[in-house]
Amino acid sequence: MSTVVVRRWTRQQYDRMVETGIFAPGERVELIDGEVVTMTPQGSGHATAVRLTEDALRAAFGSGHDVRVQMPLALDPVSEPEPDVAVVLGSPRDYRKAHPASALLVVEVADTTLLYDREQKGSLYARAGVPEYWVLNLLDGRLEVYREPAPMPAVRYGWAYQETRSCGPTDNISPLHARQASVGIADLLP
Repeated sequence: MSTVVVRRWTRQQYDRMVETGIFAPGERVELIDGEVVTMTPQGSGHATAVRLTEDALRAAFGSGHDVRVQMPLALDPVSEPEPDVAVVLGSPRDYRKAHPASALLVVEVADTTLLYDREQKGSLYARAGVPEYWVLNLLDGRLEVYREPAPMPAVRYGWAYQETRSCGPTDNISPLHARQASVGIADLLP
């Protein structure tokens, strides 16, 4: 009887694989809890929603914040996801030597990956202490807002968000770290 062993990778090992060109040019992968995961190709609606979200968050957060699109977050020794949009403190030059280790807000645009983004990515971001996580649900035309990360042993990575809310196209939301701003959900949807 043989046992299946999954080879897990550290962020350091993963970064070396990227640097040495192990992945094909343009291949979209990310490191999630020690596993190299292939990201699904983007459709035009997904790409449009990413750009709209980027524009809205740049306006909401303003100077002193970097709105990063599909760039790595070095969350922990075994995770380096590339969320669709992440808002971090500082400017792009602050991260020239290392990826940010956290974010004020992470947004995943979801159509084909809705359950994965809700459950696995949500648990991963909660475990990393990301205070606010949004899933822009393109299937239902809604924004799912997750706040207050807390330990929850029953979920995939042992953490989840305690506060959840769903906003429709006529609603507005103020990000936790940009309370003065009001983001229209319709402005995020393609």
